[in-house]
Amino acid sequence: MEILLNELRTRIRPNGGFLFTTQGEDRPDATAWGTIILSHFKHDAQVLQRSRDYLTSFQMPDGRVSLSPDHPESFWPTPISILAWETSKSHHVSREKAIQFLLNSSGEHWIKNPETPLGHDPSLKGWPWIGHTHSWVESTAMAMTALHNVGFSDHPRLKEATSMILDRQLSHGGWNYGNTMVFEQELKPSPEDTGAALSALAGRISRIHISKSLEFLQTEFTRLRTPIAVGWSLLGLNAWNETPPDATTRIHDTWKHRERFGGYDTPSLCLLLAPLIAPHGLNNLINAEVSSQTSTATLASM
Repeated sequence: MEILLNELRTRIRPNGGFLFTTQGEDRPDATAWGTIILSHFKHDAQVLQRSRDYLTSFQMPDGRVSLSPDHPESFWPTPISILAWETSKSHHVSREKAIQFLLNSSGEHWIKNPETPLGHDPSLKGWPWIGHTHSWVESTAMAMTALHNVGFSDHPRLKEATSMILDRQLSHGGWNYGNTMVFEQELKPSPEDTGAALSALAGRISRIHISKSLEFLQTEFTRLRTPIAVGWSLLGLNAWNETPPDATTRIHDTWKHRERFGGYDTPSLCLLLAPLIAPHGLNNLINAEVSSQTSTATLASM
């Protein structure tokens, strides 16, 4: 899978930003993901310094990292930027500002109306993709993951977000974007959201609370062929020590499918590599050590 890493390296521009696609422009979300992956594979430190500086250039005074200055409410790159900055002493101030932004922000929440057609409790606070909108599963999971990795695992915001994620779990197992029932009809789960939720909840709750979701994901994994679904599913299963025996083969096969589906965007490439740098889930990302020898051997075996 060295070819996948080499493809990721080609996405780096001289300014440190990572292209979102081979034909697109550089973006902070792609840059944060790319920096996280390549830093674990011991990429050139000066290049990664420029990438972290690039992220800082998108940070606003309140600490958020937005997709662009023209869209300040699109602050979903903030959690992954925190993870990209975590191992860099020179970006300590940027990281701390982003942490405080997450701790002081949330989605739009309200007390549940008994007559609402929605099934979940909208009063439990998580994080949104975009400001002034409701909190959803994957965006909340990413914020939880970032804060957990930088030492805020016992903060009240993470405790409430844990309750929020559990409240959004479907009765038959799994999660979707963040709703459970509409007009008394239970919605269907998706592997992407289920993997993100399971990864964020690891180490925070007992296995008994998510056993049905693990079963759903283990069954669903056999049918997955896209990078986001495969990547998030493996991260969720890794977090609960349920890595499938064919995980590396599935990553390799998914990469080959780009010939059929077209080139993958940079975050998708990174999600395919993420299970290799987070063998115990993203909550242990900062403590995971991937030496150049280990990564080379792992990639060669794929």
